[in-house]
Amino acid sequence: MLRSQASFRVLQQMFTLNRTSSVLTRNLARNPIKTLCGSNTPRRHYASTSLTNQQATAAAAKAEPFLSGSNTLYIEEMYESWLEDPKSVHKSWDAYFKNVSAGAVPGQAYQSPPDIGSSPMSAPQAGGIPIDGAQIKEVVDKHLSVQSLIRGYQIRGHSVAMLDPLGILDADLDSTTPPELMLNSYSLGEAEMNNIYQLPQTTMIGGGETTLPLHEIIKRLENSYCRSIGVEYMFINNYEQCNWIRQQFEPPGITKLTDNEKRLAWERLLRSTKFEDFLAKKWTSEKRFGLEGCEMLIPGLKTIIDCASEKGVDSFVMGMPHRGRLNVLANVIRKDLDQIFCQFDSNLRKGDEGSGDVKYHLGMSHQRINHVTNKLINLSLCANPSHLEAVDPVVQGKTKAEQFYLNDNEGDKVMSILLHGDAAFSGQGVVYETFHFPQMDEPMFTQPLMYQKIRNHPNVFKIYTDKLKSEGLVEQADIDNKVNEYDQICENSLEASKKIDELNFRHWLDSPWKGFFQDVYGNVELKVADTGVPEEVIQHIGKTFSQNADLTIHGGLRRVMKARNEMVNDRVIDWALGEALAIGSLLKDGTHVRLSGQDVERGTFSHRHHKLHDQKEDKKVYVPLNDLYPNQATYTVCNSSLSEYGVLGFELGYSMTNPNSLVLWEAQFGDFNNTAQCIIDQFISSGQAKWIRMSGLVLLLPHGYEGMGPEHSSARPERFLQMQNDDPDHFPESIVGDFVVRQLQDANWIIANCTTPANLFHILRRQTALPFRKPLIIFTPKSLLRHPLARSSFNEMLPGTEFQRIIPDNGPASENPEKCRRLIFCTGKVYYDILKERSDRGLVDDVAITRIEQIAPFPFDLVQAEMNKYPNAGIHWLQEEHKNMGFYDYCKPRMRTACGWTRRIHYTGRKPEAAPAAGSKAEHLKQQKALYDDAFRKL
Repeated sequence: MLRSQASFRVLQQMFTLNRTSSVLTRNLARNPIKTLCGSNTPRRHYASTSLTNQQATAAAAKAEPFLSGSNTLYIEEMYESWLEDPKSVHKSWDAYFKNVSAGAVPGQAYQSPPDIGSSPMSAPQAGGIPIDGAQIKEVVDKHLSVQSLIRGYQIRGHSVAMLDPLGILDADLDSTTPPELMLNSYSLGEAEMNNIYQLPQTTMIGGGETTLPLHEIIKRLENSYCRSIGVEYMFINNYEQCNWIRQQFEPPGITKLTDNEKRLAWERLLRSTKFEDFLAKKWTSEKRFGLEGCEMLIPGLKTIIDCASEKGVDSFVMGMPHRGRLNVLANVIRKDLDQIFCQFDSNLRKGDEGSGDVKYHLGMSHQRINHVTNKLINLSLCANPSHLEAVDPVVQGKTKAEQFYLNDNEGDKVMSILLHGDAAFSGQGVVYETFHFPQMDEPMFTQPLMYQKIRNHPNVFKIYTDKLKSEGLVEQADIDNKVNEYDQICENSLEASKKIDELNFRHWLDSPWKGFFQDVYGNVELKVADTGVPEEVIQHIGKTFSQNADLTIHGGLRRVMKARNEMVNDRVIDWALGEALAIGSLLKDGTHVRLSGQDVERGTFSHRHHKLHDQKEDKKVYVPLNDLYPNQATYTVCNSSLSEYGVLGFELGYSMTNPNSLVLWEAQFGDFNNTAQCIIDQFISSGQAKWIRMSGLVLLLPHGYEGMGPEHSSARPERFLQMQNDDPDHFPESIVGDFVVRQLQDANWIIANCTTPANLFHILRRQTALPFRKPLIIFTPKSLLRHPLARSSFNEMLPGTEFQRIIPDNGPASENPEKCRRLIFCTGKVYYDILKERSDRGLVDDVAITRIEQIAPFPFDLVQAEMNKYPNAGIHWLQEEHKNMGFYDYCKPRMRTACGWTRRIHYTGRKPEAAPAAGSKAEHLKQQKALYDDAFRKL
């Protein structure tokens, strides 16, 4: 939220300059449906009046016969104002409250003004005769109508604001005035225009005045709400926030600029306009998404930064669409112009690996002095795809992370700025575009009348220049000098850009990690730190994770804690304990860990329980993993809303800030990740290739066929694997030495389907042990969370142990591989299903089962060795997913490559289908049986 009036004043100037006609007076009002703050409005405490007197006055008011049916909230407001200052209310109310306080009986407290019909604010008679109840009721009703009028402007004034500088379109694209906005709906008209009315406390149009004539009230409201800025805010259910917004728009003269502010805005507008003119002149046909028509964005944006810097903000994280991005980079972020201009040279060779991206999608991070406040500020503009609003949650997550690492709990040092475009609704975060305008269209084809007007309309720089010239703030000679000066800057930068011989997208990083890499080119030492930990660390974390401190926890949780403690004593772990040991050991090493998603505190399947709740004391909680060591890092675990798109984008932004952290997002079911497909496709899978931007974000996606239907079975692994960047037909040239880490470095992300808690432990720790960062996609189990065979020994996590990319068969078939008749490769929980079937059918000597734990990048070396070990076995890929889904299409060609295309890869699994899984339990079981039969057919 903006924190200064100056930014609003510049924005007011910005939009006003684009308007071609003044606003006509509109008689608008709206009958309030409910009070702004309702029952949450804080009551005042009075120092000069006892509670007894207040109660007596209230009782007297209720007893007045003429007040029957009147708005008691209005009367209470008048009484509160009278208590503070008797002169602040109408004299008849002053007399009434004095009479009530003196003990007047109901019906005799009011005194009549001499001519109430002509002016509601006329002075009452000195004699003090009883007033006619009907006349007083009219006074009250008129005041209430005026209050409704004021409220109507606050709620619906934006509906008729002059938002189109061309005068073609109406606000809300509707030329009709809603019936509830008509003045005559509230029995107000020309007869009341000169009458003076008390202003309610919910408006600030009075400035220092407490009463105004009706015509002046309307004039000031129109000036605030019906000019070139539409303000829609009354839906906000927060009294302080609503008042803050009113304070920026309603007080008289609040949006006026000083002469110095006008001059500064003009100079910034000059650079904004002439930058676009220069690009249009030099690259006439080049696609650049210019800022024409909204050049005042630059002065407005820079003023926001000025004001926030003055208030103590020193870091700004920005997100915006592609239109106007180059101008923002040049004139706000202050990217070197030669670096921008060289992007227009299509002949430059690429200086970085990856695909790169078009110039109007790139971001940047820059530190510079703000010349208005003379303070050092950090500016970061996040790279963004053409999916216009997708960057919004990323920006918010990055901002939150910066605030966390700076201990900026109140948001005083770091702020985000989001710019919305193409008819998106500002402030709604991730939204869909409501209109679509073809990006390569000649606008005269489809909008001829509009663009005829645009061509004949002077640009905002000329309008503002003429305005300041008329005010004597700029002279023509000064204008010419400033324009020529900036044109020369652009020409010099263009000449410098011609000396640049390659495009380096590393110069456009929006989240540089200083000190993480060996050099500016991102080189690293290809070594992976040991992911094993000492026994005493495992024991300590396991014991702490198994206790609940002084909380009174649920009986079911007590059994969970007891079972955890017993496992620690037995030196074994299940899935939840393996995850906790990975997190706890990282916290011990000083690595901040953050886990978010739907139900993650407890776990969708009630297995995690990272935040314990007291059963007797409300809001008393305990997080065992934050109670491990005195100097450990912070563990943040938080449930999220049901918005995968927004939340995953937020966590991605959070992960971009600090490479020495582990950020995890868990889907409630893996099936639901497709609502975040835009973030996955545009940012996570391709972010490094496009923007040289790494992220170690972990996605935990529950996956597995257990008869729960089409929407609770599949995390759609085929979609993630399709975006993997390794070549299925190319066997790695060297599979020795640092092959494993080199393969990970070349991958765009890592995809795993672990079957043991120890492997989960290692792969999570490996995320921060790698010398670089890659997104990690883990298809996590459901039934394996409590499967008796899905356990690991402490021995598998001690120093020297590591993540196993595949887990070979260790049964009788592996001891006599030449006689093995079938080698089955599989991944995930189906291993335990097929393991049991093999045993039940007595085929342990004939069938070997090998689990592939890291699906991508594909473990060519280990799969090749495993296939060579069983020279006489038929090779099968087995999966529980349908043939057109799952892992088969990814793994089959790579397995063929691994064996030199000399052996056939047989498929075992469900047939192709449109839906991911069967809808009935009976059909699921039928398919499972068929899967088992196919796995061991002809043996």
